[in-house]
Amino acid sequence: MTPSREDGTAPSGCLFCAIAEKRIPASIVYEDDRAVAFRDIRPQAPVHVLIIPRRHISSLSAVGDEDRELVGHLHRVANEIARRESVSRSGYRLVANCGPDAGQAVDHLHFHLLGGRPLGWPPG
Repeated sequence: MTPSREDGTAPSGCLFCAIAEKRIPASIVYEDDRAVAFRDIRPQAPVHVLIIPRRHISSLSAVGDEDRELVGHLHRVANEIARRESVSRSGYRLVANCGPDAGQAVDHLHFHLLGGRPLGWPPG
């Protein structure tokens, strides 16, 4: 499946689309026809995995009614990765940064799965 914008074309220059299409290498820990998950290159915890949809959606604020099942699928993927990474019992955090003030650095919907150490609150 090729990532795409709402008009059906893959955005040029989207780092995460390139990773999903395997044009850029990444340490992939999970993939299926709708999602890809890979290790963050600047981990903030012992487990730091990014979970993305293959289809390009710019951010959480761009999720529409038609994306309900996809977003639910991404959450199920997060649960599976947490189990595989042995953090499902000790605890993990799932974060979606939305927009520049929240720290979203790549304009492609993604969730950070963080775990493997106590995580402070509040974040940031």
